[in-house]
Amino acid sequence: MSENLLATARLLGADDIHQLATQAGIQPTKKLGQNFMCDPQTIRRIVTIAGVQPGDQVVEVGPGLGSLTLGLLGAGAHVTTVEIDPKLNAQLPQTVERFQPQNADNLTTVLSDALAIETADQLPGIDPDKPFALVSNLPYNVATPILLTLLARFSNLSSACVLVQSEVADRLSAGPGSKIYGVPSVKLRWYGEAKNAGKVARSVFWPVPNVDSSLVSFTRWPQGSPQALRAQDYQLQERTFALIEAAFLQRRKTLRAALRDQLSAEQIQAAGIDPMLRGEKLTLEQFAALAQA
Repeated sequence: MSENLLATARLLGADDIHQLATQAGIQPTKKLGQNFMCDPQTIRRIVTIAGVQPGDQVVEVGPGLGSLTLGLLGAGAHVTTVEIDPKLNAQLPQTVERFQPQNADNLTTVLSDALAIETADQLPGIDPDKPFALVSNLPYNVATPILLTLLARFSNLSSACVLVQSEVADRLSAGPGSKIYGVPSVKLRWYGEAKNAGKVARSVFWPVPNVDSSLVSFTRWPQGSPQALRAQDYQLQERTFALIEAAFLQRRKTLRAALRDQLSAEQIQAAGIDPMLRGEKLTLEQFAALAQA
């Protein structure tokens, strides 16, 4: 049903983007990581991968000129946007009213830094008792902190489909033993499973970025599962994350050397782990076992 809605929805092309930017006096800035998507086909692809259905609650961080916002609204979602730029935040409702007036009531805008969103009342368009998805073209310089921070603060953030720098996407979805497996890879798995959902061409952005982009698809652990119950143990999380950071601080060191201030070799062995292994070889479950030790 969402595909049928999306197929007929009015989306923004390159000419629309340039016109809106000119009318609003907006010039993209590197400081805020602003690269606006201007390809309807890519927007439809993102919304489809995100699995957005009519009536879904969606948070979009960094909506920019509204390309993805219109795609989400066009699929029938109730969208709450979080935008740090006052000009863009003021422009967005006007854009929706112009291109999709029938969906204007399904948009809620929030003027804020996403990292400053801490409580449900700061997302007025989201029912805290129902799940929501994060679907965003994230500012690349803060993409990982935004994703991990919102997952930590909102237990009803059930899924995500985010566009990030390709090397970040690879890192977020990497597994143990990979050269790019690191702190973000392990921490994200605390909350759920992530996968690289494919590259996005540079040509779909204005201005064209000087880095490659990819989508990351994320699903939170199901409620009641052992992983979800573990994620509710905030003391265990704090201890686990501290060990993860210490193990990767000097990733070439063995666990015995990297964790000597936290755990003895005997404690590491008692958790069923070889102290001579490096942190890059450990799964999240093994880090959690070390934290419990």
